[in-house]
Amino acid sequence: MKTKIAAIIPARWASTRFPGKPLHPIAGKPLVQHVWERCRAAREVDYVIVATDDMRIAAAALAFGAEVSLTSARHRSGTDRVAEVAGRMPGISHVINVQGDEPVIDPALISRLAKTLRENPEIEMATAANAVTGEQIASPHTVKVVLDRASDALYFSRSAIPFFRESDSTPRYYRHQGIYGYSKTFLLQFVKWKPTPLEKAECLEQLRALEHGVKIRVLITRSVSMGIDTPEDVELVSGLLMKSS
Repeated sequence: MKTKIAAIIPARWASTRFPGKPLHPIAGKPLVQHVWERCRAAREVDYVIVATDDMRIAAAALAFGAEVSLTSARHRSGTDRVAEVAGRMPGISHVINVQGDEPVIDPALISRLAKTLRENPEIEMATAANAVTGEQIASPHTVKVVLDRASDALYFSRSAIPFFRESDSTPRYYRHQGIYGYSKTFLLQFVKWKPTPLEKAECLEQLRALEHGVKIRVLITRSVSMGIDTPEDVELVSGLLMKSS
């Protein structure tokens, strides 16, 4: 039986820095519609669903043709919201969690992540990263990841890792991208675990998986997605969308 994969887009209204962000117009469309369209263009994905607890977002998503799943308003994170929806879908085996504030996410990356999960059933969790240089290396707003020889994550951090002390060669730095793929079985287990010490220290929930001994496969990509965190980010992303259209 063919593996079925759902791309689920968590979208909430109550952003502290940018309330109503999913419906903010960018290049003539609500932000969440751009993300949905990118997911729909990913050939390896079988279902695309907007997961939200807000009827305003649900109504807008239904209007542009999306499948919508209403969720609890009590979730602490988008991952918890995605897991609720996945738990109601008996026909799927894997889930791609696509952040609802990344309108320039590359459909090819979504497909590559889905294909990796489909062809490697032993992988419980996967994500992506791109090479980074310059000021982003030291920025705590840029999450870095270091890898082992199998391209599994050793650690994620807001600090500059690896630390460059002395070497004949300059180390490569990788910026973690906020897209995740999971086996459905693992995702439903993951959200039952309590936050772990390293996760709380760095405010990075993927560390919960590492602290439980779970391997996270990291796909290196040249595509660089940019999320929208504040209203000031809208103009820059609008320019990127105009160039890609």
